[in-house]
Amino acid sequence: MSVRLYNTLNRKTEPLVPRDPGKVSVYCCGPTVYDVPHVGHARAALTPDLLVRRLRSLGLEINYARNVTDVDDKILERAAKNGESPLELSRRMTAVYQEQIAAVGCLEPTVQPKVSESIDDIFSIIQTLIGNGSAYLVERSDGTRDVYFSVRSFPGYGKLSRRNIDELIAGARVDKDDIKRDPLDFALWKGALPEEWGWDGPFGKGRPGWHIECSAMSSRYLGHGFDVHAGGMDLIFPHHENEIAQSEAACPECGPLARIWIHNGFVNADKEKMSKSLGNFVTLGDVLERNDPIAVRWFLLGAHYRVPVQFDTEKREDGRVVFPGIEEAERRVDYVYSAIERLTALSEDAAPGGPPKALAAQAAAVKTAEKQAEDALDDDLNSPVALAALGELARIGNELADLAEKRKKDAGYRAAAATLARETLAALTRVGALLGLCEVPPEQYRERTRERRLRIRGLTPGHVESRVQERTSARSAKDFQASDRIRDELLALGVTVHDSPQGTTWAVAP
Repeated sequence: MSVRLYNTLNRKTEPLVPRDPGKVSVYCCGPTVYDVPHVGHARAALTPDLLVRRLRSLGLEINYARNVTDVDDKILERAAKNGESPLELSRRMTAVYQEQIAAVGCLEPTVQPKVSESIDDIFSIIQTLIGNGSAYLVERSDGTRDVYFSVRSFPGYGKLSRRNIDELIAGARVDKDDIKRDPLDFALWKGALPEEWGWDGPFGKGRPGWHIECSAMSSRYLGHGFDVHAGGMDLIFPHHENEIAQSEAACPECGPLARIWIHNGFVNADKEKMSKSLGNFVTLGDVLERNDPIAVRWFLLGAHYRVPVQFDTEKREDGRVVFPGIEEAERRVDYVYSAIERLTALSEDAAPGGPPKALAAQAAAVKTAEKQAEDALDDDLNSPVALAALGELARIGNELADLAEKRKKDAGYRAAAATLARETLAALTRVGALLGLCEVPPEQYRERTRERRLRIRGLTPGHVESRVQERTSARSAKDFQASDRIRDELLALGVTVHDSPQGTTWAVAP
């Protein structure tokens, strides 16, 4: 196995050695679906997606589970405010999340379990923990009954987050609760009154605590000791720490819950983690209204998954709200698609055989760039280096098309260029697939980006075509002053025109 990952558990980068040869099991903590997703949710889903893509390219069989938390206090509060049932709200928000995450190129997981569908598994684990003394039941004064995990019963508590129990006791963030035996203990089951929403279970009516859900779902679909557990850095403590404690306490003979833990960095806005609780979030839907989803993915891949991403918002003079980082990413995507289109056209004249001798240096550069991308992803999913390699392949492709155009009368050279174009296009396509980029056909990408860019500027294709035609007429009449004026007016609107022997074309900038 060539893939190496940074393991939060031991703070080392180590080879991924699958539990079962030829197969890799991956679990990702998914969203709590009380609202629409923001950009940070996209990054959390993108990291394991990048891993899954690389592993599949190596011929491995992947069992990838990404859960949905559709039972939570926030969901209950929002549903009550909306006047709908909690599961109705979570179903709607789950559909939005899945649609938008798929739009930014994340592959569908093998399974997407929900808390509401895992209640029996949750009951089973809690009963095991009560039975072996790792958890206890407490009855409140109103007759409801909670179940708590006894943190001090688990000797390894704190091994993921490197936190000391005594320091946690002294810390201000530890909640005091008289009904718990220890202020560090956390809820496995939250009791509910008869009129409140919940499930009837062995401990009385109620609903599961936050942490127990992932233990139930990961054990059911991947089994104890699976290969990779993914999630945001904000989940290291307490969520993942508690997940380890309850899972390993429920099966002490099974060993570690997961072999490798990977955690992605935050998406920051205003120098703070983007989150709904801080109110500094930008919804993924708002971004997708303004920019192409491929550009959103490119932007997020531009930083290593463990490094924070700064997300900036800017208001232009015309009143448009833009995201500069994603705009720049969209220009880069445009450039790659330009290379794809030009290589596709050039490769139609390709001759059979190996790399052309006339372009040996360029052929070697193509192979080098492709290997750099693969090596980078094998090195703890180093997406910025892999992105640079993709950009290099696009540069080689565009340069090759330029050279072929200049020497179009040299049949031998053009045939050699066409053969290399075919190989460059294949390499660019393979690297793009590893990164989840540029998998949409060029014509579809051009059509949807042009429509979006015109719409956000308040323009229509008909209006632009009309102005371009006016400019063409002015050029034909040798009224270059009028032609230049129309060109400048279009440029001010974000529309560029390009004149060639084949005619005039136009494009809209991000």
